[in-house]
Amino acid sequence: KFGISFTHTPYNQAGALVLVYTDGSVQVNHGGTEMGQGLHTKIRGVASRELGVPIESVRVTQTRTDKIPNTSATAASSGSDLNGAAVREACLQIIDRLRPLAAEHLAAHGPTPAADRLIFKDGRIFDPATPDRSIAFIDVVNTAYLRRVALAAFGYYRTPEIHYDRAAAQGRPFFYFACGAAVSEVEIEVRTGQVRLLRTDILHDVGRSLNEAIDRGQIEGGFIQGMGWLTGEELLWNDQGHLLSHGASTYQIPTIGDVPINFHIDLLENAAQPGTIHGSKAVGEPPLMLAISVREAIRDAVAACRPAGEEIALASPATPEAVFRALRGLPPPLTPSRLAH
Repeated sequence: KFGISFTHTPYNQAGALVLVYTDGSVQVNHGGTEMGQGLHTKIRGVASRELGVPIESVRVTQTRTDKIPNTSATAASSGSDLNGAAVREACLQIIDRLRPLAAEHLAAHGPTPAADRLIFKDGRIFDPATPDRSIAFIDVVNTAYLRRVALAAFGYYRTPEIHYDRAAAQGRPFFYFACGAAVSEVEIEVRTGQVRLLRTDILHDVGRSLNEAIDRGQIEGGFIQGMGWLTGEELLWNDQGHLLSHGASTYQIPTIGDVPINFHIDLLENAAQPGTIHGSKAVGEPPLMLAISVREAIRDAVAACRPAGEEIALASPATPEAVFRALRGLPPPLTPSRLAH
């Protein structure tokens, strides 16, 4: 269970600029940083769905503070929540300007539809009561240009209902919670303490996913990163305070060989989150916690090799050395790094 929002309330705000051109294309500027997590792809999807245009028509430009000022950090797993909602707000402003023009076009070929009922979908605009009578999005955009109707909008969003007094530790710091569950099965080599992860099953709540492929990738990556944190990534110093685990040869991070042999991920169904962008939930950091299942599976495996009821003194990270010592009932080694903690 992972709370989503910055606990420093002012950070929970975002802006976005959406520009529509007369060729029907759309340009989006927002305040989130793309660092390989797929944020820009999700934002393209938001703009595409809101304006009802093909995703190929939407271009997201690089984040720049001379276009979107005072941006919050892309952190706290809030990039899609904040920036997606800001993009949606900008799109809704443009849609509100285009609705009367679309209704006017449609009225020329039948009864005048209610402008607020019009649907923007698949590059066309139509009344759901008469879906066979529609007009192309690009035609309405060009009419707007000729009528001198603005085709650009700035959207702003701030997370509602949150407040937090850090000194008093009181308030509502999180807008909602992302939840997940994981079951892991491990095998240990009792002579060496080596661990092999045989299987992991994950059920994760991403709300109504903005992009399932990206969310699954984030869950996989977060879990493996967490597994490395709890089973291999150990900082060690010598008596003079020099870092010993200072490179790839001494600091053990997960590799493809550490991925579970059987890795199953399911997304919780019918889990739309009220009040978020398209009902989605954050998915960046929460899956890291699911790797606790690996550490606890190792502890259970060690317990199976020890006398019943004995307390298992297993260090974190549960490195082969730590597992080796726990298997023999030895306490974790007291290195300077562990003494410091």
